[in-house]
Parts: sequence; structure tokens; C-alpha cells
Amino acid sequence: MVKVHYFFDPMCGWCYGATALLDAIAANSDLKLELHPGGMIANQSIEKAFRNHILTSDARIASITGAQFGKGYIQRVKSNESMILDSYITARAIITAEQLGIAPLNMLKTIQHAHYVEGKQVNRAEAIEELAVELGLDKNHWQRAMLANQGAEQTKIVQSRLLMQKLQVTGYPTLILEKHEKQIKLPHTTYYGKPDAWRQLIDDYIQ
Repeated sequence: MVKVHYFFDPMCGWCYGATALLDAIAANSDLKLELHPGGMIANQSIEKAFRNHILTSDARIASITGAQFGKGYIQRVKSNESMILDSYITARAIITAEQLGIAPLNMLKTIQHAHYVEGKQVNRAEAIEELAVELGLDKNHWQRAMLANQGAEQTKIVQSRLLMQKLQVTGYPTLILEKHEKQIKLPHTTYYGKPDAWRQLIDDYIQ
């Protein structure tokens, strides 16, 4: 089985923009997708000055990738209300979801949609819990599993960083295809908005 290692951060706008590329990988039965979360932001309040940079970056992401940023999210970024982002609790949610039978990419996409489209505060445990329930998980089971996994995200993030160092790659998103113990960095930025060409590229690598 050919693997694709996906280095990402739940709070990375470019990772949200790469969703269509990840969907194509996940849909390919000849590939095994492995997610490696980053830890860009640790429960950090985003200041007003940086929010303008976020909006500018998001506009560029939308124009290049076709990703849609919702009114709820944009209004939240523009507002004067507190905006706290957290790569850690969202990473723990992805780890926990996988343990409970939800594909990690599905949990990631659900978190991204809640954040980048609906403008929900996914740094809050209650908000993430609502998403887990929407995906069909039992509320009590989720609460117990998230509690049991406290700190698991830190271990996973350290492992991700070490693997990135080993592969000599930086930044999110990064996609590494592993075949016969050889690693190939996929040129994903060239294929934003080109799903057919992207699928063909992946098929060519698998052959």
C-alpha cells in the first residue's frame, strides 16, 4: 500500500484550501492517508492587527484554491470580539475521532467547516463536542475519550515535527508520498483548482 503523509495544521488556511486535493487522495483505494498535525497556535488570542493579515491571506487562498470562507467566519475575524485559535485541542479531537471510528480527515474537514465557514469557536471543548455528535458519536463517550486523551495531541505534534525534520520538509500543508520506502514530495500547489490533473498525477506515482 502506498502512503501519503499529510502534514497540516487545523488552523492553517492553506490546509483548508487544500481540502479538494485531500478528498481525491482519500477516495483512492490504492492510497493510505496518514495525518500528522502541527501545533502552530496554542490557545492564542488573535490581535486586531493580525486579523487584517488573515483576511488578506484568506482572500488569496480563496482565489487560488477555490475554497469558500463563510460570512460567519469573516464577520468574526472583522469583529471586535475575542478570537482565540487553538491547534492543540483540534488536533486532540482528530486523534479522538479516529479512535472512535471516524476517519481523521472527516473530523478535520468538519472542524475546518465549522471554523472557516460558520465562524464557530472551535477552540472550545463544547463546540468540538457538538461537531462530534453531528458525526454520529455518543456525547458521553466523546467526553470520556477526550479527557483520556488529554496530552495525546502534544505527543503527536512532537512526532510530526520529528518526522518533518527527518524528511527535511517545512510548512503546512505538506504532502509526502511514500512508496517502496522512497519518499516523494507532492507538488500540490501546482494543482489547486485542477482536480483531474491532480488525480492523474497521483495515479502516475502509484503505477
